[in-house]
Amino acid sequence: MIRVLFICHGNICRSAMCEFIMKDMAARAGLADKVIIDSAATSREEIGNDMYPPARRKLQQEGIPFAPRRARQVTREDYENYDLILCMEAYNLRNIKRIIPEDTEGKIKLLLDYTDHPRDIADPWYTGNFDETYDDLTEGCEALLKVIAEM
Repeated sequence: MIRVLFICHGNICRSAMCEFIMKDMAARAGLADKVIIDSAATSREEIGNDMYPPARRKLQQEGIPFAPRRARQVTREDYENYDLILCMEAYNLRNIKRIIPEDTEGKIKLLLDYTDHPRDIADPWYTGNFDETYDDLTEGCEALLKVIAEM
């Protein structure tokens, strides 16, 4: 079983969308029983809030099933409980170090590091571009799914 935790700033847009995109892809690939997927935030700003409405609308538009959820902040315990902790942008990598100061096992990376074009995934809270965010998340999840299938 591979345990994956997706991370962004507030856990209401990118990481939450990514959680459901990856769950859907894993199920379609017949790998749902091989992976546990969750998401969290580096900040406390949105703790307890559900996914941002434009993020939910984008998932609906793409036919990705999702459920109500509550944003949470990543914890030190998450480092022990997950095999991969995948951030959406370099800013998240910097912030997570306040919570998990050392990555002795090399678990913390950017999601798009698994693609041919590593880069940050822009925060649609600020850009308003949920289409671009969805495309980036999908690209990252597809690349990650190939890695998981080989594990």
